[in-house]
Amino acid sequence: MVLRQTAAYVKKKMGPRYSLFVKMNILILLLFIPIIILFTYSNEIATNTISKELRGSNMKQLSFLSSQIDSRINQTIDFVITFSKDPNVEKFNGLNIWDDLYDRMQTRYVVQEKMMLQSGIANIWPVTYTVYSQQNKEAISNSNDTIKYDEAYLNDNMTGAWTYGDGRESVPDNQQSFHWFYTDSFGHQGALKGSNLVVQASFGHENIENMLDTYKAGGQGDPIFYRQGEAPILNRSASKELASELVAFLDGKQLDGTEQEVVRLGDKSYLVSAVKSPQLGWYLVDSVPLDQMLGPISFSRNLFYLSMALLFAIGISASVLLYRNVQRPIIKLIRGLQSVQRGDFSVQIKEKASNEFSFLFYRFNEMSRQIQDLVEKVLGEKLRAREATLKQLQAQINPHFLYNCLGYIINMAQMKEQEAVVSMAYNLSAYYRYTTRMERQTGSVEEEIKLIVNYLDIQKLRNERIYYTIDIPDEMLRQQVPRLLIQPVVENAVIHGVAKTYSSGEIRIRGEVEDGLCKIYIDDDGPGMTPEQQEALNRKMKEPLQEEMGCGLWNTNQRIMHQFGDGSCLHFTKSPLGGFRTEIIWQMPVQEEPRHQLHIKGEPLHADDYR
Repeated sequence: MVLRQTAAYVKKKMGPRYSLFVKMNILILLLFIPIIILFTYSNEIATNTISKELRGSNMKQLSFLSSQIDSRINQTIDFVITFSKDPNVEKFNGLNIWDDLYDRMQTRYVVQEKMMLQSGIANIWPVTYTVYSQQNKEAISNSNDTIKYDEAYLNDNMTGAWTYGDGRESVPDNQQSFHWFYTDSFGHQGALKGSNLVVQASFGHENIENMLDTYKAGGQGDPIFYRQGEAPILNRSASKELASELVAFLDGKQLDGTEQEVVRLGDKSYLVSAVKSPQLGWYLVDSVPLDQMLGPISFSRNLFYLSMALLFAIGISASVLLYRNVQRPIIKLIRGLQSVQRGDFSVQIKEKASNEFSFLFYRFNEMSRQIQDLVEKVLGEKLRAREATLKQLQAQINPHFLYNCLGYIINMAQMKEQEAVVSMAYNLSAYYRYTTRMERQTGSVEEEIKLIVNYLDIQKLRNERIYYTIDIPDEMLRQQVPRLLIQPVVENAVIHGVAKTYSSGEIRIRGEVEDGLCKIYIDDDGPGMTPEQQEALNRKMKEPLQEEMGCGLWNTNQRIMHQFGDGSCLHFTKSPLGGFRTEIIWQMPVQEEPRHQLHIKGEPLHADDYR
């Protein structure tokens, strides 16, 4: 609709010779629009799918890292609990009043060696262990620093949970460590009774940094370890500027267990994911640059749009070349043909082109010089064909049929049967008026049926046992068929059907439209034919005319095939009435407007019926 309206407007404003050129360009545009819309839609779906997968993958990796950190911490807790029950550790906290100095030194050595051995199992997660004996007021540690027993220090840190820092003054520009204090007093982790054994586990921020570095090496994010109010722990290759912007964003949010959001940091978009560590209460935060992840998709999308623009420019250029080298010569040919159509046979096309159109122009000029002779020949042939057709139709007038009808009129007139005379005369007049008309080669089915009514009424007047019915559907009545198409078939049914025996007399004509085919069935209750005779007759309809064959049915079959194509024909079979059936089949060319249904029965006729 848009194409037609645009082309009509351009044709009105610019002239008809530009309409095809504009239509081609609009068609190119209309071809590109669905492709671009479809690609944009699919690209949007792909981007959303990748973003969704990226979010899920990033959250899974961050959760896995958090579980690794918690697993390390749980291992440390399990060791501390188990280590506090070690006999040597319990011995270190005992009175040991009967042990000599060597035994005490040996016990301290064994305890310290076990702590150092446990700390060195995994060098990626080193832990400093310290055992405090409240009863002996002594401390043993695997730290390189000298650790002294401090009762106030233990009371301040006996919280039963991991803490960042132990209350002591930290060195400037140096991050603190994570500490956990455990006492062997069951159910009283926050209080000392004077004879408790306290085990302290501590690990520095380097452990977290190692985990963050390992995580960053396997991905494209920039992870940090964050808790509000504390200095964040960064990976060793982190961007401090990006980390400060990320911390400022996190300080302004109320974080839950897990968080994920697209954040604008600086001049780039980042996918920020946060997972809380249940043991430490800190958050693992990862920021992934979306531009870096979705960059290839954006690049391919921009490349596609650029390719579409180039293809559109090439298409417009091709349409211009096509217009100059094809459409303009075709327009000249069209103008020449229009001149010939108007009767100007002297038209000549002059063109300097040296392509295929030069041959067409040459042939057109030759055609215009010869067309006058062809027109004269065609006119002569038409006159001769019309004369031959007239002679053929005149030869179809059966003189015996006419003589019999006139004899019937004379007899009825002598018998003073005025109505019979008028009916015969009217039907005979209408019958021959239609059969001798020459102005048209075709007629409607309705006109053909009226002719059949005239013919059958004549036969009914001559033979009272003839009874007929006609049932034709609405959509078939206005179909154009060759004139005198049905009458030879009905005449064949009368002469070779009902007239053969005294027990028959019914003629039934019925039409139907099915699957785009028009079918008319002519049935009689005469003697009919054997199946072999019917098959032979159907076969002869497809063969050339032979001398022993009657030309009426064969001629009718040829006329309907010529008018409607090879799918149209006459077909012969056994009638449901017991006699012979002829089927006239042709392809319906157009959808006709419905009219009245034609139902006719052969009732007795009177002269008043035709006034």
